[in-house]
Amino acid sequence: MAAIPPRAVFVTRDTDYELLLARHATRGQAKFFLESRGQSLGEVEDRHARFHAVLAQARAAVPGEWRQALARRSDLDRFLFAPEDVVVAVGQDGLVANVAKYLDGQPVIGLNPAPDLYDGVLARIGIERLGPLLPASVAGAAPIERRTMVRAVLDGGQRLLALNEIFVGHRSHQSARYRIAAGAAAEDHSSSGLIVASGTGATGWARSISEATGLGFPLGPEETAVGYWVREPFSSVATATHLRAGKLLAAATLSVVSRMNEGGVVFADGIEQDFIAFDWGRHVEIGPATRTLNLIAS
Repeated sequence: MAAIPPRAVFVTRDTDYELLLARHATRGQAKFFLESRGQSLGEVEDRHARFHAVLAQARAAVPGEWRQALARRSDLDRFLFAPEDVVVAVGQDGLVANVAKYLDGQPVIGLNPAPDLYDGVLARIGIERLGPLLPASVAGAAPIERRTMVRAVLDGGQRLLALNEIFVGHRSHQSARYRIAAGAAAEDHSSSGLIVASGTGATGWARSISEATGLGFPLGPEETAVGYWVREPFSSVATATHLRAGKLLAAATLSVVSRMNEGGVVFADGIEQDFIAFDWGRHVEIGPATRTLNLIAS
């Protein structure tokens, strides 16, 4: 039987122009809405056209014998990735994080469609480099960064994977109450919640917390370790603040038990609407995942 040819899966998100059309139904209404507020639709349309021009170039760069598919970010939880896929995330860095948890070893190319607009920390590949990288990624000839991810396992069996971080706390601005344990140390907390971040995530939300608190430590993106940071812990007769930050190596986990009667949540990579309820008595173990994001480096 002939081998199945590789498939290039292009992952995209709606452009600002497409989101405006979805909200206002027609171009004319979207134009009126912006112009009535002193803004122009032209710039938004230009970015939309530029993005789709790059996407068309990217699809034209796929070898002729390969298959192709297009997956929108909103459909990722229903899209079936195959072992022979090469995933091309076309957009901002966050799109790479969005797709990471749905993969199991497939190579990922982060394609930056607008280097003058997007930093390109994860989506760092320019369109001119895509053509040679596609067959190289299948042949194992492209350099790969195996970026550690974060895994959360709840007592009910639900699991979450994140490339950047997992948040545990209250869904509003109320204090989050829970019991936290790292190794032999444990204490009750009242805080603004906590995050557990990978080395990739340590350059984002975790970095802002560590810089504000002075509780930083080295954490590489390919290191089999994650870090945790507690946001604004409050000391009282019932709560302590000793377990504020730390590093979890390999099989080590952070254990958290909810003390919130309602509103407790666990979510991954900043996607608040895709949360798991974390109410009183629920238990979650968070640590480094065995699965990695295989990011094509150059």
